[in-house]
Amino acid sequence: MTYRMPAEWTPHERTWMAWPGPNPTFTNKEELAEARAAWAAVARAVRRHEPVTMIVAPGDTDSARALVGEDVELVERDLDDAWMRDIGPTFVTNGTELAAVDWVFNGWGGQDWARWEHDSKIARHVADVAGVPVLSSRLVNEGGAIHVDGEGTVLLTDTVQLGTGRNPEWTRAQVEAEIHAKLGTTKAIWLPHGLAGDYGLYGTQGHVDIVAAFARPGTVLVHSQQDPAHPDYERSRMYVSILRGQTDAQGRPLEVVEIPAPTVLRDEEGEWVDYSYINHYLCNDGVILCAFDDPHDELAAEIFRRLFPERTVTLVDARTIFAGGGGIHCITQQQPRV
Repeated sequence: MTYRMPAEWTPHERTWMAWPGPNPTFTNKEELAEARAAWAAVARAVRRHEPVTMIVAPGDTDSARALVGEDVELVERDLDDAWMRDIGPTFVTNGTELAAVDWVFNGWGGQDWARWEHDSKIARHVADVAGVPVLSSRLVNEGGAIHVDGEGTVLLTDTVQLGTGRNPEWTRAQVEAEIHAKLGTTKAIWLPHGLAGDYGLYGTQGHVDIVAAFARPGTVLVHSQQDPAHPDYERSRMYVSILRGQTDAQGRPLEVVEIPAPTVLRDEEGEWVDYSYINHYLCNDGVILCAFDDPHDELAAEIFRRLFPERTVTLVDARTIFAGGGGIHCITQQQPRV
């Protein structure tokens, strides 16, 4: 029975999220409160378009309910962190039935600060609540490390799937075979690495979902850093060059749409930021787009309105989320409608 991962723009049954709790990502009560407010803002924005189910750690239901409102479903399960894109399952379908791929999760390559005793089980918990079978994989992988067009093409990065902290004994061919088997894809397009800021303390070591994302079959959006002072200036030009030289699984030359990065270059600690509008989330009739209180926020929103004229584009401040190591796409996971 062949399963495939539908493109994100296809209809959803619901969105899954996880509620932030005390952990190394949020180092004090103030940071945790800011994170919860940011996660809640995303949940409320998505809920205007489709149902949202939030996994919350035992004892955190009241804190979540107070911020997300009454129309977000809350389900208690043990949690370590709150990045549902990575700890949750990747939903796939055979056309009539849904299943959930359970990748091996090891804290983004076994990073020193990460904990994953509970998060490594979340994919199965979500599948159980959703009432769908689990497809187990031996590959260490996360949902933010893949992006598909729904027609056979998948984006990957060398420093994630082939990284020493994840799959040191796997060859590129073995990774591709497992990805294709679980996602129903037939062609992998590899980028050499992610954005520079994604290799910092809470970085994922190169997730593709802040670098490039399909907008429709044959069209890929790419992060474009405009300032030569930022290390992503050269990186983003490399990504554009690589992708413009590719065809997708159907043989179409890729159309590349460059999305200008925010103008800010460094965070308050002086570190390079990996702020990216690529890390958006498509939900039913909507686009939930990262905002950074930046002059380019509205520029990005206009590009997305042109790309998705039938969808409502909603900007949500994502700076707090990025400070923890990700963006809006990283904290959401779609369950396709069958």
